[in-house]
Amino acid sequence: MRTHEAGALHADVTQAASSVPRPPADLSALAPAVWPRNAARGPDGAVRIGGVDVRELAEKFGTPAYVCDEADFRSRCRDFATAFGGADVHYAAKAFCAVQVLRWVAEEGLGLDVCTGGELAAAVRAGFPPDRIAMHGNNKSVDELERALDVGVGRVVVDSFAEIARLAWLAERRGVRQPVLVRATVGVEAHTHEFIATAHEDQKFGFSLASGAAFEAVRRVLEHASLELAGVHSHIGSQIFDTAGFEISAHRAVQLLVRMRDALAVEPGFLDLGGGFGIAYVHADDPLDPAHVAAGLRGIVERECAVAGLAVPRLAVEPGRALAGPGTVTLYEVGTVKDVDGIRTYVSVDGGMSDNIRTALYDASYTCTLASRSSDAEPMLARVVGKHCESGDIVVRDTWLPADTSPGDLLAVAATGAYCRSMANNYNSVPRPPVVAVRDGAARAIVRRETVDDVLRLDVA
Repeated sequence: MRTHEAGALHADVTQAASSVPRPPADLSALAPAVWPRNAARGPDGAVRIGGVDVRELAEKFGTPAYVCDEADFRSRCRDFATAFGGADVHYAAKAFCAVQVLRWVAEEGLGLDVCTGGELAAAVRAGFPPDRIAMHGNNKSVDELERALDVGVGRVVVDSFAEIARLAWLAERRGVRQPVLVRATVGVEAHTHEFIATAHEDQKFGFSLASGAAFEAVRRVLEHASLELAGVHSHIGSQIFDTAGFEISAHRAVQLLVRMRDALAVEPGFLDLGGGFGIAYVHADDPLDPAHVAAGLRGIVERECAVAGLAVPRLAVEPGRALAGPGTVTLYEVGTVKDVDGIRTYVSVDGGMSDNIRTALYDASYTCTLASRSSDAEPMLARVVGKHCESGDIVVRDTWLPADTSPGDLLAVAATGAYCRSMANNYNSVPRPPVVAVRDGAARAIVRRETVDDVLRLDVA
């Protein structure tokens, strides 16, 4: 390597090291905000989740594996239901959609948002009450809309003028009157990654409030006897840590309701403010408390409605990541540990971007720990990478691990319950991991591990 190139690389590594907080003296500590509520180290140093030793999980189910703390998931459902008492809390299935998880959601009394025919099929298989389902999507097919009508979903969130006409025609043919929400793009860009900010003007979702398209969509819905205008929907992004964006969004959405009353003499009774509540992936993240969010959203809507003389609509929120994300970890086995000329230590695991593409896609950060044992070794700054033939196959870009981390050790990566299994793929023809639910010392697979035969079964040879 030429001298200036080597110097630049060492400078990059030094900068990376300085940007990653020095680890605590005890690398074995599990930060409560990041790890599942029922995760802890046992006296032998091994991590237990829901009372089950990760070594037992690896032996029984193999690695990699998503390990989901069922009690954690259910408790977060209850936290949001309690905080938003009197409002509707809908789990966003896109965060993680599995039949058993949707049953948990139903049993905890929440509603459900689905955005494809596949997610709707999972909800039907789970026996989810159809009147508590909302159908989202910016390009719903005729088949998907027909299925939604046949199932009897509670609301369809309309996203284009073409969809309004299409849905009205399909509902009329069936002799039903379908409740709908008009998705308004409120012009608020949350402080988040560009690809997950969904309420600024230049994006594919919803009707622009500023251009008047949202008001026109409302007017067109009212023209169709087969559609019932239930209310307005907005969503400003994802992984949001402050309420400022929600307050502006709520203000603008209420102003649309006021205009609807004044110009069209209608007062829909429902206002859905979406989701996007952030979670802790690393120690520095500071998620919003559901009670704080609920109080803030209620306050701004009530104030705006009081000023306008408008009846306060029923509120709805759509947490997905905030329910599914924190309670799941991904369990990996270390395969190789490679020290590259003293520049960086690469710890390779048996999964990667096929089970967690978020690091490659969003430059997401994660917390990682040696899970199968504790160690008194000095910390080393490591990069946890996957097994795929891709230089961007990174699981955790920079993390501190014990210097004696070795092949055969188990690593756990926290907060992988949302958008990891949902976005999992078969890159390099690698089968997707199972999802294992743990609770009260017992473990069971709720999504089985794929096999190579599963991966190849669609090939027509």
